[in-house]
Amino acid sequence: MAKVNRARSTSPPDGGWGWMIVAGCFFVTICTRAVTRCISIFFVEFQTYFSQDYAQTAWIHSIVDCVTMLCAPLGSVVSNHFSCQVGIMLGGLLASTGLILGSFATSLKHLYLTLGVLTGLGFALCYSPAIAMVGKYFSRRKALAYGISMSGSGIGIFILAPVVQLLIEQFSWRGALLILGGFVLNLCVCGALMRPITLKEDQTTPEQNPVCRTQTQDLKQASPCSAWTKEWVRTCLCGSLQQEYSFLLTSDFAVLATSVLFMAYGCSPLFVYFVPYALSVGVTHQQAAFLMSILGVIDIIGNITFGWLTDRRCLKNYQYVCYLVAIGLDGLCYLCLPMLQSLPLLVPFACTFGYFDGAYVTLIPVVTAEIVGTTFLSSALGVVYFLHAVPYLVSPPIAGWLVDTTGSYTAAFLLCGFSMIFSSLLLGFARVVKKMKKTQLRFLAKESDPKLQLWTNGSVAYSVARELDQKDGESVTQQCLVPVPHDQWP
Repeated sequence: MAKVNRARSTSPPDGGWGWMIVAGCFFVTICTRAVTRCISIFFVEFQTYFSQDYAQTAWIHSIVDCVTMLCAPLGSVVSNHFSCQVGIMLGGLLASTGLILGSFATSLKHLYLTLGVLTGLGFALCYSPAIAMVGKYFSRRKALAYGISMSGSGIGIFILAPVVQLLIEQFSWRGALLILGGFVLNLCVCGALMRPITLKEDQTTPEQNPVCRTQTQDLKQASPCSAWTKEWVRTCLCGSLQQEYSFLLTSDFAVLATSVLFMAYGCSPLFVYFVPYALSVGVTHQQAAFLMSILGVIDIIGNITFGWLTDRRCLKNYQYVCYLVAIGLDGLCYLCLPMLQSLPLLVPFACTFGYFDGAYVTLIPVVTAEIVGTTFLSSALGVVYFLHAVPYLVSPPIAGWLVDTTGSYTAAFLLCGFSMIFSSLLLGFARVVKKMKKTQLRFLAKESDPKLQLWTNGSVAYSVARELDQKDGESVTQQCLVPVPHDQWP
């Protein structure tokens, strides 16, 4: 495909074509996350048709979720080095092909490869680039924009859950998968909406890298066919990737990454076993699909209202806290689920869990952007969703093994609940430690030297003056901060 000319902008427009980007991301989440969660409706059909146990059947949902998150960095790389449009269109073709081929499967292994690997790879190329694109178009109303975009998952579940159940009854599970394959092709249309934009902080070239600049000067003195060409390309590529993923070495991102592992382990099994659990306590198939619809529509409310609320002035500086509170409350809902064994009791659970699920999902990109910045948001989201991969892969089969072993869903749900609560507590503990460290360093800075200042990342620096040489030979004095090594702190 022809290389796309990027639109230029000095700052996020916070509107205009940005709302079309939000609309495109909204439909991407419908076609990826909502379709993935609706695979649980096929659970009983697959289990009955192929005569397999819970653990074996659960691998289908685990693989598609795992591959989607595992290959999220690949989606970021394609988006960064080609364009978001190319990545999403290619992903739509792969995902649709996987669903269509899955409708002809003759064993669970065929579904593992088609519905799991191929469809998951297609979703990976679409999901993180679309979310990152919203962050580039919005700054002041970022949480609201993400709330609307991520609500596609809930709206998709609300609409698709009963529709998929109806399709299964009318056309069997094979016909339903075939129709979903055609539906997912709409990702190609969503990709066409993703008009690229270059922000002021993104306007860098390889020549601005000191290593690349040196290599370029040497290259000009060499012949065109010299081996310097390959060396220059390799050096610039390595330098670009190193800069692109420099956030991996920060302590804040390390804490976020660890908490994501436990959060992802807890959130996935419910969307696999909620329908089977409801059926096991006497709820009908239509009522179970209705519960999934409730979960979806409340998820929408959580997406939009929580995004809007956390954009208000009173909560703007507490988005991180709101994020960890939402995860913790979802964990508490899990702990209560084994005691809820009738439709009137499961409806309030679906409302509560769905709301806070939508709340923290909305804030994942916002919290990530707060930690790494907008420039590295696409790469950081790729890593964050990559970290979902292993928990998404192992948690449903582990939960299925616990159900097969104990004959009850209690152990599986309790393990998921405690995992999410631990994720929330870890984030809270890390934030408290960081606050205490900054307070202590600020006190030491004031006591020891008035020139000593505290950076927002917790480092210490001296405020000094230095001379900068300009191109015309003149020099000017600029006030700057010089980092102080940890072993030389006062």
